[in-house]
Amino acid sequence: MANSNEKTVGIVKTQMVRVVEENRPLELACGKTLGPIDVAYETYGRPDTTGDNVVLICHALSGNAHVAGLNNPNDRKPGWWDTMVGPGKGIDTNKYFVICSNFLGGCSGTTGPSSINPGTGKPYGLDFPIITISDMVKVQKLLMDKLGVKKLLAVIGGSIGGMQVLQWSIQYPDFVRSALPIATTSHLSAQSIAFDAVGRSAILADRDFADGQYHDKGQPARGLGIARMIGHITYLSEESMRDKFGRKLRTADDYKYDFASEFAVETYLDYQGQSFVERFDANSYLYITKAGDYFDLAKDYGSLEKAFADVKSRFLVVSLSSDWLFTPAQSKAIAEAIASNRKDVSYCDIVSPYGHDAFLLEIDTLGQFICCFLKATYDPQNRKPCSCNAQRGGSLNILEPSCGGKRTRVDYDLIESLIEPGNAVLDVGCGNGELLANLIRDKKIKGEGVELGQEYVLDCVCRGLPVIQQDVEQGLDYYGDKSFDYVILSQTVQTLKNPEKAILEMLRVGKKVIVSFPNFAHWRCRLQMAILGKAPVTGHLPFEWHNSPNVHFFTLKDFDRFCAKLGVRVEKKIGLIETRVSPVKFAPNFFAEQAVYVTSRD
Repeated sequence: MANSNEKTVGIVKTQMVRVVEENRPLELACGKTLGPIDVAYETYGRPDTTGDNVVLICHALSGNAHVAGLNNPNDRKPGWWDTMVGPGKGIDTNKYFVICSNFLGGCSGTTGPSSINPGTGKPYGLDFPIITISDMVKVQKLLMDKLGVKKLLAVIGGSIGGMQVLQWSIQYPDFVRSALPIATTSHLSAQSIAFDAVGRSAILADRDFADGQYHDKGQPARGLGIARMIGHITYLSEESMRDKFGRKLRTADDYKYDFASEFAVETYLDYQGQSFVERFDANSYLYITKAGDYFDLAKDYGSLEKAFADVKSRFLVVSLSSDWLFTPAQSKAIAEAIASNRKDVSYCDIVSPYGHDAFLLEIDTLGQFICCFLKATYDPQNRKPCSCNAQRGGSLNILEPSCGGKRTRVDYDLIESLIEPGNAVLDVGCGNGELLANLIRDKKIKGEGVELGQEYVLDCVCRGLPVIQQDVEQGLDYYGDKSFDYVILSQTVQTLKNPEKAILEMLRVGKKVIVSFPNFAHWRCRLQMAILGKAPVTGHLPFEWHNSPNVHFFTLKDFDRFCAKLGVRVEKKIGLIETRVSPVKFAPNFFAEQAVYVTSRD
C-alpha cells in the first residue's frame, strides 16, 4: 500500500497475486481456458470501516498498475495518472481506497503473451488465447475477491479502460455503485479498427517477429515502433499537432532533400515509437488491440439500450470535444442508451484541443467532474459543494446574473408548488440544478436535467443530479412518449432558435410542460422603449442587446397565440412580478414581469 503525504502518494510497491490456479483454469470468451493467472496491482489510501470507499481504476492500452506515486526514489516519472490520483486530487486518496491492476494480456506483471506457458516452459507468444474486454473484467473481479472487496464505490477508466468500466457495470451490476467511462466507446468504428489493423500488420510483417517467439532475440522493434506511431497520431488532434509542431524543422533551417526525419512532428513520432519499444511487448499490443476491436455491446446484448437494461450504477460519461478516435457522439450514444432505461446518468463533453489524450491532460476540469461525482456517490445526503467547487468559484450558491446583482427566482417557488410529490420531472435548461435539487428535497421527485453549459453541468454533478449535456433543439429521442409527468423549461424558451420544435418535443416526452419566460410587454420595458428609445434592461431581461443570450422577445399574448397555433392546451397562465409568488391578476400582459404557463397536448 502506498505511503501518502501532502502532494503525492509517495513510494508504492507493485504487488502480485495469483487469482487463477493452473488446475482450475479460467474459461475465456473465445472458448479456450487459461491458467494460472497472476495479476500485478497497486493500492493507495486505506479502506474505511465499511469498505464503501473502494475505487478501481482501469488503464488504457499502454498503461499498467502504476497509476500514481513512485516505485522507488530514483524514478524519473511518477505513475501515469499521478496528477489525478493522490491526497486532495480528483481521486482523493485521503478519502478513497484506490486500486489499479495491470489487465489480462498486459506486459507489466499480469499474465499475458510474454508470460511463461506452463505447458512448454517458454513464453506463450501466439499460443496465448485470444482475450476480450469481458475476460479482462472477469480477472479484475477475481482480484477484488482476493482482496476481500465486497463492493466498488466506483470504476473509472479512459479509452480501453472506459470499455472495461462499461463491461463492469453490465457484468457485475450489484457490485458497482458508480461508473465513470471517459473518452471511450461502446464499439470501435471502422476507422478505429483500420488503424489497429495497420499497427498489427506492421508488427506481424517485421522479420524479427519470429511468429511471436522473439523473446530470446529481442523485440520486433521496427514493427512495434511503427504501430505506436500510427496509434499515437490517433490520440492527438489536428489543432494540438498544429500548435505543437506546425511545419517546424527539428535540426536545420532548410530542407535536406532526403528521407531522414527532419520535421519536428517526425522526430517526435520517432521518439514515441522508440520509447514504446523499450517498455512494451509486441505480442501484448496485438492481443489488446484485438480485444478492443471485438468489444461491441450492441452485438453482445442485442442493442445498446438492452445492454444497459439491468445496470444499477450511477454513471458519469465524459467525452473530449476534439477526440476523433472515440468521438463525443459515441459517448453521447452511451449516455442516451442509459438514459433511455431511466437510469441515473450524467454526460458532459469537455471542451479541449488535445484530442483523445485529453483525458490524461485536462486534469483540472476532468478532476473537478470526478471529484464532484465521487463525493455525491459516496455521501449522497451531503449536498454541500465539494472542495473543488469552492476552489473554482463554483456557482452552486449563486443565482443567474441580473442588473441588481442577484435575480430572485420566484418562478422556481411557483413551479415547485405546481408539481405533485413523487412525480417524474425533466428540467430542460436546468442551469446549476437549483430547482431540481429543491424538488428532490421537498417533493421527493425523480428528477433529471438537460443543460448545455459545461460549468452548469458540473454544478449539477456536484449536487448529485443526473444531467445530460445537450442542446434541446437536437431532440430528446432517447426518451419515450410521456416518460415524465412534467417537463420544465424555465427562463430558456427565449434563447432557443426553434422554440416550436423544442416545445413539441417536450410535449411528446412529458404529460405536461411548464414554461416560464420574461415578459417583454412589461410596463418598464415599454417605458424604456418609449421614453429612452433603447432596448430594455430589467431584472428579467438583464442583458444588453449585444450580449444577450435571448434571441426572441415576446409577450404573454404572443405566447397565447403560439400555443393556439401549435394546438397546445394552456391549463394555467400565471403572471408574476419579481418579488412575489402571488399572481398578477389585473392586466398581466402589462404588469407581469414574467409568466409561468402549464401546457399539455394529447
